[in-house]
Amino acid sequence: MPREGFSIEHVKMFWKQYAYVVKENGLETFYNALIKRDPVLVSEEVLGIVVDNQVQMDYIQAELMGFIEFMRKSLQNYHVDIQLSMSNEPEKETKFLTGKDKFSALARKNPNLHTLKNLFNLDIEY
Repeated sequence: MPREGFSIEHVKMFWKQYAYVVKENGLETFYNALIKRDPVLVSEEVLGIVVDNQVQMDYIQAELMGFIEFMRKSLQNYHVDIQLSMSNEPEKETKFLTGKDKFSALARKNPNLHTLKNLFNLDIEY
C-alpha cells in the first residue's frame, strides 16, 4: 500500500472535491460540515474535521469510512486517518429583522457607513 507524502493544499483540493460529490448525492449535512471549515492537520497522517454539534458528528460518523477511503486513494497514502472533533466556540447566527438592525451590524464592522449615510443623506428603512 502506498504511503506518499502530501501537502495541505492537496488535502484541501480533494476535501472540496469530495464535498461536492456528497452534495450531489444528497448529503447536505456532510457537505456543509466539509466546506464550513478547512481541514485540520492533527498529525502527519491524521486529518481533522471540526463540526458544530453532536447531530453533525453522528451523521458524519456513519459516512466517514467512504470519505477516508476517498482521501487515502486520492492522496496515495493508505495510512491517512480522519478524526472528528466538536467546535468549542458557540455558533453565532444572527438574523436581522429590520433594515436598522442590518445597518447597525454593518456599521459596527465599518464605521465609515455612518459617514456615507450622512454625506448622501440616505434614509435607512426602519
